[in-house]
Amino acid sequence: MTDSSASRLQFWTLYLSRFAGGFGSIALIIVLPKIATDLGIDGVAFGLLYTAYTLAQTVAVVPLAWAGDRYDKRIVLLGTLAVGIATYGAFSVVTDNAGLLAVRGLQGVVFTGMGLMTLGLVGQLATKGTRASRIGRANAASFAASIVGGLSAGGLYDYFGGSRELFLIITGLYVITFLATALLLSADETRVEGFPFADLALNRRILTLTSFRAQYSVAVTLVRNWIPVFAGYAAASGGLAMPAFAVSVITVSEKFTNMLLQPYTGRLSDASGRALFVFAGGGAYGLVAVVVPFTPALGEALGLPSTLPYLGAVSAAFLPLLLLNAGLGIADSFREPASMALFADEGSDGDGVASSFGIRELVWRPGSVIGPVAAGWLMGTVGMEWVFFVGGGFAVLGALTFLAVLWRYHGVNALAEW
Repeated sequence: MTDSSASRLQFWTLYLSRFAGGFGSIALIIVLPKIATDLGIDGVAFGLLYTAYTLAQTVAVVPLAWAGDRYDKRIVLLGTLAVGIATYGAFSVVTDNAGLLAVRGLQGVVFTGMGLMTLGLVGQLATKGTRASRIGRANAASFAASIVGGLSAGGLYDYFGGSRELFLIITGLYVITFLATALLLSADETRVEGFPFADLALNRRILTLTSFRAQYSVAVTLVRNWIPVFAGYAAASGGLAMPAFAVSVITVSEKFTNMLLQPYTGRLSDASGRALFVFAGGGAYGLVAVVVPFTPALGEALGLPSTLPYLGAVSAAFLPLLLLNAGLGIADSFREPASMALFADEGSDGDGVASSFGIRELVWRPGSVIGPVAAGWLMGTVGMEWVFFVGGGFAVLGALTFLAVLWRYHGVNALAEW
């Protein structure tokens, strides 16, 4: 199916699904510590709430991607949305650690299934010449949800005096998304026999992309997670001890620029070469990241205020850190839709687009698990600034490795031709 034969409503339905998934995910990130506190969950039991989510995501990738390629992706998406309705409804009534752990695991399955099926369908419905642009719009919907949810979830929790009403709102959003998908999205008629993971895992282009993505996952996990840590952590431990709302504003800036630019950068990469955007975006991300520890010195040198209206005492580093984090979003907006489109290209010719995205997801997992542990060790032994030096180094090294592999196995013109 091409862009011309696929109605706009189908793409917008998939964008709505991306928004619903992103909103539910960010809402849990914000209110989960409060829920755990209300239920008296701490220590190892609290850590297991995050482990259950990540483990469930990892285990769900292969079977869900296989089912999407072997059967109708629309039906798999509808099934995932139905489980999501039940899951977020259960969040509103859970009363103990075991129940919270179970629904947290189900949330990981739901988020993974929605991500794989929506991206797979967007990549399949789009033509090769518009694929990165369409994926960029889908990602923009997810970032919009992160911004809206990030700024509203805590306020809704405080307003209602608990999480029950928030989860009912999310459940309602999932019901609307389910109905829109059932009514507006056409059946997926593609069928891939066998086990497409086996063939795609040895695909030369996917292996080339993996040479970048495996290293870049460490970079993003370190940098993206530790920007808010750097902004809000105690000054005695190397942080800037900014107020919570100031930390939220800084954190959202990366998502905001990413959301605004991805539809346009995706369109540019469709026209100008996707591999070039992966290389340039990944390398730029690393170069911006290594500057983050110098924001206090930059703020002092420029004589920037350490107190701002509505934010309070933020330190002179606030504005430089805000701009740098926005710059990280700009850099990643060049990389992400181009990278996703390259994976989709390899699976959309009948090889299994959902499995192609599944491999992309699995490649990310080791770095996302190792990254936080490494960041904690760096912060406790050599200083928090080294989290950003190492993270930026991984991004630059990943970009250079990608360039070297491209030249070695695909020719010196591959950077412009892919």
